[in-house]
Amino acid sequence: MVVTELMMRHWPLFGLRVRTPRLELRYPTDEDIAEIAERSVTEEVHDPSTMPFTVEWTDVAPPLQQRFSMQHHWSNRATWTPQKWICPLLTTVDGRIIGMQGAGAENFAITRTANTGSYLLRPFHRQGSGTEMRAAILHLLFDGLGAEYAETGAWSDNAASLGVTRALGYEPQGTKRLVSRGVARDQLTFRLPRATWEARRRDDIAIEGLAPCLALFGVIPDAPASTDAVTDGS
Repeated sequence: MVVTELMMRHWPLFGLRVRTPRLELRYPTDEDIAEIAERSVTEEVHDPSTMPFTVEWTDVAPPLQQRFSMQHHWSNRATWTPQKWICPLLTTVDGRIIGMQGAGAENFAITRTANTGSYLLRPFHRQGSGTEMRAAILHLLFDGLGAEYAETGAWSDNAASLGVTRALGYEPQGTKRLVSRGVARDQLTFRLPRATWEARRRDDIAIEGLAPCLALFGVIPDAPASTDAVTDGS
């Protein structure tokens, strides 16, 4: 899908970029969505004997998994409002997709709090990308959007995710008892305050194309609808 100037004008997220020395986060096109949906099946996201997600989307058999993944991304786009949004960003290295890093929030303008989630395709596990992509989304949230808190969670046996969370300075918040694959499991929850992020903030992460997106995130008021084109039909 070629992103045109008209598309960028009305959906500026297509121009959003977060760059670190190692990788880039960017908003996905439809072609990107199809590619990551397919490669999540062919390259896998995790060991099938485990389930790192609260939504068990990787247990869905192909081709429904790919179709549902695409519908999920389209739904996030279609239902986005400044009051409630989910922003999935592709993680790329040298232009190649290696995973996704997302953030979501409700009433961000008031709470200044967002949740993050991510996954990497299995060939790119254990290469430090998980920590780098989380650092990138945190930079977007805190430096770009003015967040006060970032929150996340992981199953108690998800050592990789917990390692990233602890390395970046999150504070434990508690434990939730949830159901996964029909059994009870403990999910650990964490919060990163702005002051902790500020003390560790990096100067080598850059954000591009954010200004036109701020109203979508609820950071600045959206433009009021014009009444010039409204008629009564008479």
